[in-house]
Amino acid sequence: MWSAIDYMYRDAGNFKAFGTVIVEGPLRAADQEIIRSRLSSGEFFIAEQVGVPPLYHELYRWSRGVTSLDHCWHEFIGVREIGAPEPELVTFKADELVGRFASVKEWDEELSAHFSVDIRP
Repeated sequence: MWSAIDYMYRDAGNFKAFGTVIVEGPLRAADQEIIRSRLSSGEFFIAEQVGVPPLYHELYRWSRGVTSLDHCWHEFIGVREIGAPEPELVTFKADELVGRFASVKEWDEELSAHFSVDIRP
């Protein structure tokens, strides 16, 4: 069984980039609750802190790099079950990804390439 976690980066101008990570194994309700309990304001996380690929670069093709609209937060969209993974997506084992979120006591903005931009969710 495989699961997918969908997430996005939305800058302060509401420009969006979407991403998905594939998880080997089911993300049960208890696993999803652990992940959700660690999100800032119930929806935000710092991708670099949990090893999820950041999506900032998706917007750079229009902005040519970091702008004053950028910040360090990604938005958790949700979890879904999938049949088979797409090979180009990052793959985690379910317990590994849940463990990464569970280990977060406080989000560390300094881990983000956009740390110096002072826009918060």
